[in-house]
Amino acid sequence: QVQVIESGGGLVQAGGSLRLSCAASGLTFVNTAMAWLRQAPGKEREFVAAISGNGDRLYDTGSVKGRFTINRNNVANTMWLQMNSLAVEDTAIYYCAAAEGWASQRQRSYEYWGQGTQVTVSS
Repeated sequence: QVQVIESGGGLVQAGGSLRLSCAASGLTFVNTAMAWLRQAPGKEREFVAAISGNGDRLYDTGSVKGRFTINRNNVANTMWLQMNSLAVEDTAIYYCAAAEGWASQRQRSYEYWGQGTQVTVSS
């Protein structure tokens, strides 16, 4: 049984940092692409970042690039998103997702999803 579990959300002031973590089990992790997507209130869910098993990374080309960094540990079967210079606009539920194969920006590529973790950035 595949499980994807996020942790690390919370409340932070604008300009601050947070690190989101994701643990995956039931998969051959090194062959699994891992991603973060987010959904802000009243908005559609959007792609944030993804990383393939070999470390190739994809980032949203909009506001997160240069502020967020995605990494993974194939021994520990974990992945994390370091978020710096957070802005109020980053407030959202952040979802970890997994898929066999290569990282993609397409949400439909991801078969397994976590429950989400809330990130709230205050002004």
